[in-house]
Amino acid sequence: MAEDRTVMTGSSSLSRINSDTGLPMREGSGSGSGSGSGSGSGSGSGSGSSGSCSSPRLPKSFERTQSDMNLQGNNSNKILRSLSFDKEQMPSGKVSEHSQVYWDLSQAVEEANKPGGRLKISLQTIHQKEELSNDSGVTGRRFSVEYKRTSSGTTFASSTATMTPPVMTVSQSKMIQQFPSKEKQPPPVKPKSPKKKGFLPDTKRTLQTDLAAFKVLMKQNISQLRGQAVPVQCDALRDILHVIQESWATPSYGRDLAYSLCDYLRNEGGLDIVVENCGSVTYDIQLESARVLEQALTTDNREHVVKNGLDIVINMSCKNKEDQSLTRCSTGILENLFKHSKDTCKKVINLGGLGVLLYACRYSDRETQRHCAAALANLAIFGGAENHHEMIRQNTSEWLFPLAFAEDDSIRYYACLAITTLSANKEIEAAVVNSGTLDLVTPFITTHNPQEFAYSDHSHLHGRAKEWLQQLLPVLDSKRPEAQSLAAFHFAMEAGIKASQDRKEIFKEIGAIEPLKRVASCPNKLASKFAAEALSILGEEVPYLLSQQVPLWTVQDVQHWVSQVGFGDYSEAFCQFQVDGDSLLMLTEENLKNDINMLNGITRFRFLREISSLKKASDYTCCDPTRLNDWIQSLGSELSKYTYQMVRSGVDKNLLPFLSEDHLMKDCGIINGIDRMKIMQAIRGRGSMASLQLVSPGNSDAIDSAFCNRPIDVFISYRRSNGSQLASLLKVHLQLKGFTVFLDIEKLRAGKFDMNLLNSVKNAKNFVLVLTPGALDRCVGDNEQRDWVHKEIVAALESGCNIIPILDSFEWPVTESLPLDMRSVSFFNGIRWIHDYQDACVEKLERFLHGEVNPKQGRTHDCLSKASSIDILSPASELHGHGPMFKYDTTKQPPLINGMNCLSDQASSDNHG
Repeated sequence: MAEDRTVMTGSSSLSRINSDTGLPMREGSGSGSGSGSGSGSGSGSGSGSSGSCSSPRLPKSFERTQSDMNLQGNNSNKILRSLSFDKEQMPSGKVSEHSQVYWDLSQAVEEANKPGGRLKISLQTIHQKEELSNDSGVTGRRFSVEYKRTSSGTTFASSTATMTPPVMTVSQSKMIQQFPSKEKQPPPVKPKSPKKKGFLPDTKRTLQTDLAAFKVLMKQNISQLRGQAVPVQCDALRDILHVIQESWATPSYGRDLAYSLCDYLRNEGGLDIVVENCGSVTYDIQLESARVLEQALTTDNREHVVKNGLDIVINMSCKNKEDQSLTRCSTGILENLFKHSKDTCKKVINLGGLGVLLYACRYSDRETQRHCAAALANLAIFGGAENHHEMIRQNTSEWLFPLAFAEDDSIRYYACLAITTLSANKEIEAAVVNSGTLDLVTPFITTHNPQEFAYSDHSHLHGRAKEWLQQLLPVLDSKRPEAQSLAAFHFAMEAGIKASQDRKEIFKEIGAIEPLKRVASCPNKLASKFAAEALSILGEEVPYLLSQQVPLWTVQDVQHWVSQVGFGDYSEAFCQFQVDGDSLLMLTEENLKNDINMLNGITRFRFLREISSLKKASDYTCCDPTRLNDWIQSLGSELSKYTYQMVRSGVDKNLLPFLSEDHLMKDCGIINGIDRMKIMQAIRGRGSMASLQLVSPGNSDAIDSAFCNRPIDVFISYRRSNGSQLASLLKVHLQLKGFTVFLDIEKLRAGKFDMNLLNSVKNAKNFVLVLTPGALDRCVGDNEQRDWVHKEIVAALESGCNIIPILDSFEWPVTESLPLDMRSVSFFNGIRWIHDYQDACVEKLERFLHGEVNPKQGRTHDCLSKASSIDILSPASELHGHGPMFKYDTTKQPPLINGMNCLSDQASSDNHG
């Protein structure tokens, strides 16, 4: 006898499915031969009732809502035929005794008014124990299964009625009363599991159907936000959050869907309740409301919150900055609020919002870091000059470093966008450059493709709004090459996104075409490449491209550049006198006045300034075989304006030791005496290791003097795979305390900078060794010094640096397993890093750097201002099971001499280990 399967229609009403035909059967009908009591008609020989079938008796919870009479009363004009039943789930077409299969017609969606439309039904496998013990609903594995209406055959009536999307129930679908018994089944198709469980089934969806369905859910949940128990309110807030998140994640029309739902939330009064809940004393309600608000801050909702609840939201952020869950939401809210206006940015900063962001930069939570980076980018773009100054005053450029140094590309990108936008402001450019964060921009740009990056993360999926892009336009005209390049990178990325959305007209509306054309023809190689890419995607003509190797420019190239920088009136004169790239780089003010007839002194000054910028951006590889320009740039980018004059005079790196100041002034034309002094100091090696090596080892006073003259206070060594975050945090903390810190970045790992990196170690007073799990594993057995950390440690030992290990969940390897040339590093005292008490750890590190602890002999002084005690670890003693060598009492403070913490000899001797 054929087994029959059970079908759930609506929420709990059922009919059976014949396993041979795959078709629904009414209760009381059977197929095949069999015997049993009861009445009922069946197709095929024999008769039987539901009682005669081998399927187990259905629980009452699935029978009580709709009887056989209800089913028999349904119209017979429609039929649902299985096109995709998975036989792998049911071997030999039989139902397992441990499970039953139900078709949930309450989740059906069908295209309206289309003959032969497809109906999507949810398939659930329910274990028998769950079924017998659960009357309230159905649980189990869920699959997506398709059905198709058919009108062929004499037995079936043609189906012309339509179903209202997106939800169907039994009362809306008309089941037939009789079914054929020997209809041949089409080949089974394996059902596909949805990638992500959502509120709507995985069918062909449109903006209208999704919006209608989601509004129903939103309205139900908004009504539960008042006067209900805390768990009910929290559940309603979570449902609202999931609806909005799913709408944002919807491809193609997700932005429009999300904006419509967020407007609906505001119009129904839900947004006011959510903002009010941000000040709730009930933590769960406050947290869930903050999560909803973070996702719902569209343009109009931002305006509403700024007018009606800004103080509540920022106050919540400030009070809970130690709570990482709420901080994750708060930083997301701040990310949106900083896109509102300059005045709002100023209000948020005054209320403490910027402080919350900068404090959150120390957290390792990736989502929090993303919000921080994007929020600071929005503040830099929308804030204006006044807010830029406040950002610098609160050390924003320094705190952007750990974000720009993160492993996550989206965090790095928005941190780079923030720092480049700040660098475009001439008033604060020097402070931005001194932070060191700007050095991380070019390595990021050169290793990413705009079109690939656009789809690497869902946060870039829909691109940026027109107002946001308009605020970024001025950065395209920045004189900083990093800022100009990253802005062009972003516009190339946006061009691809907007082209896929058929919204390319936005670039004309905001006036971006002409700035992109200017950048596409400029000597900045990276910026011009990305600008040209953006123009090509937009279908615009790509202008004439100038080479970055200015010495090779033709007369026509020079003419084009002169017009581009705003001196088109003189382009004919440059053409008349056949000024090419070589001549352009050697022009003097006298040439401009007498030959080009540039009579106005201010005009000449402006033109010479443009030439100076061109010299610093130029590529001289065509005429500089010894790479003299690399050496000059290592002294300072401003000095690279003299490179071409020195190369033309015959200077190369091999002649540097023989140069005099007269050579620089008379032959190379370096008139500025300060610039000559800088170059001569570098040539003579003052303050470098060349002078330190001449010091006699027996002359301790000379050694101490040479040590104090080292230009770098701290060199931070770390393992890139898992130590970059802690290393970047240490850099920021120490920089803010006035130390000169060197932290190598990607460009120093390329190979040709090897000696520069090791020289930086030798030029440092202190060597901070960041030890994260497995940091020294590559050093074990590395007798040839192939590992970079090994090389850095040996260089620090040889140069006599003050070595301070920082241990973050690190365990020392067996000392004897380390190479002999670095083995002594295991006998230096270190500091155990505790992330939740990083201020106290940094204060202890600062005392190490000031010499209050002799890290090898263990001379210490009892001084800490935070936490009850911080362990100072002797690695060798800890390795052999003796634990920390020293523990400091934080209640005592050292004497102050000239404003610095100092130790007396007696105090030092009292604290020997």
